[in-house]
Amino acid sequence: MPGSATANGFLLVLAVILPFAGVLVSLALGGRNAERVALIVMPAGLAIALAIVVAVWRTGNALQYFVGNWKPPLGVAFRADGLSAVMILTSALLICGIGLFARAQFSTPLVFWTLLLAVWGALNGVFIGGDLFNLYVALELLTFAAVPLVSLDGRAETLAAALRYLLFALLGSILYLLGAALLYGAYGTLDIVLLSARIHAQPVAWAAISLMTVGLLAKAALYPFHLWLPPAHAGAPAPASALLSGLVVKAPFFLVVRLWFDVMPGMPERATAQILGVLGAAAIIFGSVVALRQARLKLLIAYSTVAQIGYLFLMFPLAVRPEGGYPWSTAAWTGGILQAISHAFAKAAMFMAAGLIAEALGHDRIAGLSGIGRALPITVLAFGLSGLSLMGLPPSGGFVAKAMLLTGAVAEGQWWWALVVLVGGLLAGGYVFLVLARALGDPIEPLRLSAQVSRRRQAVVMAVALCAILLGFAPLRPSDFLQIGRPDTGIVGLR
Repeated sequence: MPGSATANGFLLVLAVILPFAGVLVSLALGGRNAERVALIVMPAGLAIALAIVVAVWRTGNALQYFVGNWKPPLGVAFRADGLSAVMILTSALLICGIGLFARAQFSTPLVFWTLLLAVWGALNGVFIGGDLFNLYVALELLTFAAVPLVSLDGRAETLAAALRYLLFALLGSILYLLGAALLYGAYGTLDIVLLSARIHAQPVAWAAISLMTVGLLAKAALYPFHLWLPPAHAGAPAPASALLSGLVVKAPFFLVVRLWFDVMPGMPERATAQILGVLGAAAIIFGSVVALRQARLKLLIAYSTVAQIGYLFLMFPLAVRPEGGYPWSTAAWTGGILQAISHAFAKAAMFMAAGLIAEALGHDRIAGLSGIGRALPITVLAFGLSGLSLMGLPPSGGFVAKAMLLTGAVAEGQWWWALVVLVGGLLAGGYVFLVLARALGDPIEPLRLSAQVSRRRQAVVMAVALCAILLGFAPLRPSDFLQIGRPDTGIVGLR
């Protein structure tokens, strides 16, 4: 990357400052004003995210900003390549959707809206962070904003789930910070660009990367570190569950990608990448099988999240040091990132749909869903469309993502990962159709709703689900935009 700030680099600062400024203003004004502040910040933040994407696309280069005009290693750099820009836009769209969905739900609006904006600011900090320590700071801000979302209703079981989440997150933070300390002691910098030029295969580097990766896997809830996720996501209010499953677990995955493909692009061996693939495959099978056995809808969706996270890590054995070309030029690289984005929209829509169903029926027992398809047709249709993406059926973003992973598996001669993708899709079809069959069935007795659900909230859920479907029109080839700013891609522009 060039050694100077880019013309539109100030957009990166705005992406972080705006949500946190909204938090401060909300705390100062208090009460219902917090919702009004968030509703002003959300479209402004979405506009900033769109501006970042346009700036990266038009220039064909990563945006860069040096805080205080101090360059690394003395200063802190914000950087946004094609991957960062896509994740920032995904976060902005989902935050806006979740915010609109949540307007009528909370009796304590100050807490929810401030936490929502804090999560947004922390996510943007993760996506544009240019050095490993500041990424740690952003990740901790994200954790301490996300954990309270689990226990907003104050019930004993949700408090216990939040504490378990916090313990796993703190364990991951300790391991990450220890690894960062080892890297700084060995190479004298934590800036990603500078470190990638200095790091080389030696015991201290492998020890540091291993510690950091394990810590991030605990935060991402990859099997077998998933124990905190189902009770946390299933017990949280629907908007919080959508936020946690759609976005929060993507941040540690994003940092694993940064470590393996940016910090040490020439170091990883296929043998080590296979370990991540095995864990991902185990997550797909375990999460899907357990999801099939759940009696509650939100728990089914939570275990589905455990399974879908596994697909994200299949990209590592397929994209790390392929036989020819750069790892980020393979279909597996694009497929893994597209899986993260499509899952974000699909799973957020699923949790919001489950929230509306539970609100209407007074429960979320799968056995008692009969007739809800006629009472809430838009909501159930949105759930089904999200399920298409999880199953990997066309037209959906999940189909394109999984097709690229299958292409990468075949191209690399690693057919066993293709088998895992296919089996996972069949299992996902099983638990999605289980819910739809119950929801579309005729009730034994006339259905009586506990509460009326507004069409506006159902429309928001449908809009989020359609985003997952629209991603299915992405071309089945590696994305040039995602390669912008990657090291040694040779891409200078897209115009």
